[in-house]
Amino acid sequence: MPDSSLYFRQLLAGKDIATTDPIAQQMVNFVYLIGDRDTGKCVVVDPAWNVDDVLQIAADDGMEIDGVLATHHHPDHVGGDLWGTAVPGVKELLEKAAMKVHCNREESEWIRRATGISSGDLVSYDSGDVLAIGETQIRMIHTPGHTPGSQCFLVEGKLVAGDTLFLQGCGRTDFPGGDRDEMYRSITERLAKIPDDTTLYPGHLYDPRPSAPMGETRRTNHVFQVAGIEEWRTMM
Repeated sequence: MPDSSLYFRQLLAGKDIATTDPIAQQMVNFVYLIGDRDTGKCVVVDPAWNVDDVLQIAADDGMEIDGVLATHHHPDHVGGDLWGTAVPGVKELLEKAAMKVHCNREESEWIRRATGISSGDLVSYDSGDVLAIGETQIRMIHTPGHTPGSQCFLVEGKLVAGDTLFLQGCGRTDFPGGDRDEMYRSITERLAKIPDDTTLYPGHLYDPRPSAPMGETRRTNHVFQVAGIEEWRTMM
């Protein structure tokens, strides 16, 4: 395999960032930095909890954040009101540095309402679109179910899945905009072409492991053991 200039960091809220925030420690969100070392540019996936920490980590690595990738609109991922708690996120990040928030077309209005940023701050994508950062190519995969515009990101054998798929289980479908049938299709159809040797990077640390191969996840995660959509509906 040729040498890659890919820059990839997985950061855990409550441990790597927002280390003194008890709610961040409880929510165990992952934030990701993805970019190209040759250009020194990167994007941040779901920058909630403490944007100063994220900016500092990138800077310490010699990287500059010049964009946001949003998996979905929930406040623990992009900031906003989380059950009465104000979570800093994309709004606070955009106040510190000019950049765009890249999201699925079906999620743009949800993100705007949740965060208070303007529609001009958002760039909408369809499934299969690619965002290039230098030589790093990030492919968008629309995976509705948890929210209407939930999306995953595929980059050089890594799948950043947000709350669509965890190492154990998947995202809830009982929040506004959730759809259990769409979640079933996202897991069994939309992500079906992801190779077994791709590494799954989830949106939360709901397993002792921070990541795992997709093949292993398909063997051990109960969401892949469901016989069909009727059993799925009963389980969900």
